[in-house]
Amino acid sequence: MDGKPLKQPMVKQATTVSHFVLHTDYENIPVDVIERAKDLILDLIGVSAAAHAIKASRLGCETAVRLFNTAIEDDKARILFDGRTASVAGAAYAGATQIDSLDAHDGFSTAKGHAGCGLFPAVLAFAEKDAHFSSRDLLTSMVIGYETGCRAGLALHGTVTDYHTSGAWISLAVAALGVRLNGADPDVLRHAVGIAEYHGPRSQMMREIDNPTMLHDGSGWGSMVGVVAAELALNGFEGAPAVTIEGDSAAEYWQDLATDWLTCKQNIKLFPVCRWAHAPIQAALNLRSEHAISVDDIKGIEIYGFHEATRLAQNMPETTGKAQYSISYPVAAALTRGKLGAEEVSGETFTDPDIARLVSVTSVSECSECNDNFPQDRLGRTVVETWDGQRLDSGIVRAPGEHTNPVDRTGIIGKFREFAVPVLGSSRANQIEETVFSLDRHDMPASKLTDLLYPAID
Repeated sequence: MDGKPLKQPMVKQATTVSHFVLHTDYENIPVDVIERAKDLILDLIGVSAAAHAIKASRLGCETAVRLFNTAIEDDKARILFDGRTASVAGAAYAGATQIDSLDAHDGFSTAKGHAGCGLFPAVLAFAEKDAHFSSRDLLTSMVIGYETGCRAGLALHGTVTDYHTSGAWISLAVAALGVRLNGADPDVLRHAVGIAEYHGPRSQMMREIDNPTMLHDGSGWGSMVGVVAAELALNGFEGAPAVTIEGDSAAEYWQDLATDWLTCKQNIKLFPVCRWAHAPIQAALNLRSEHAISVDDIKGIEIYGFHEATRLAQNMPETTGKAQYSISYPVAAALTRGKLGAEEVSGETFTDPDIARLVSVTSVSECSECNDNFPQDRLGRTVVETWDGQRLDSGIVRAPGEHTNPVDRTGIIGKFREFAVPVLGSSRANQIEETVFSLDRHDMPASKLTDLLYPAID
């Protein structure tokens, strides 16, 4: 498909991005990047399965079916773990909202956000329109999405003063993939990412941190906007150049495209809450293990973190959304239960009197070392005071799962099974796991995996 050229000449980095998006093949991607893409896909599937019953997830699916459906049979796409269809845009929105409703999916720390949760459902929805879409096409699309989306996030946060949700830059990556998968030219791509950037949800993340709700990281809207932007551009709708790609101050963020692979720099969340609370949680678990602390031993708790982390909620939550954007609650839950999984951010724990007592005796303060290292590192510290006068100090702890000390495949499989088996059953979960790690086979259609992901969870 040919697009109408924009009046403004394409700058160097836009040409680089265009060539990468439209001409990168499976064979151009290093083996270790492909292998990590498999890990990330399995992790996203596990989070999606575990999230299917969360209220925000259910509402996203219902909204997609009611408002974002289509009467055109060829434009219908299945919704993850739901058993129903919507339009391609609707399925992308529903899937991204579902994954984003359980804050356990991968992230890119330097851009302070997440790419995979919006990319994966959009790629699957695009694939519904292509009977020849292969498993290698799926892997290639995800890698291209991570590489372009994360750099768009870096460019956005490096060139504006406000802190926007991930949906703002997921939209560009999804739009780019929509153009690529429809075989269009660089001018169409340029229009599509321009439209996506213009309409993308530049929602203020700290509003959600200060007032936790179901809004989360804007991923559902970003994924949907990207699909719509691609469709508009493919049909001749024109957009202005994307500033996060073509702006003078954005050039530096695209210089290492296809040389420094950001797909391998995603973090893996071991706890299903905001990444900013992970270091204090890990610190608390370390103290509990090292000193054999029981909940009855604890007189008080001190949490130290970077400024943004201290703005997380500090009271007992009433909902899953509020629990996931809390700092006092997950630390208290981890000290009480000895773990922090999906069960600990469900309604059953919100009335636990032991957790409630610990939350009431918790203080949260800023830490200068933590501030100095954010956002490259998520550092934190937890101090537990016991009734017998001990002051147990974790020291500075790094959030687990950063790419500098990555969760390996064994750890990702363990997390997937923990999240997926209780809702999918062992047989279906095992089939998904085996299929994901076979996605690099040259003769495998993507449908071998996707057919396992769409039937509704009982």
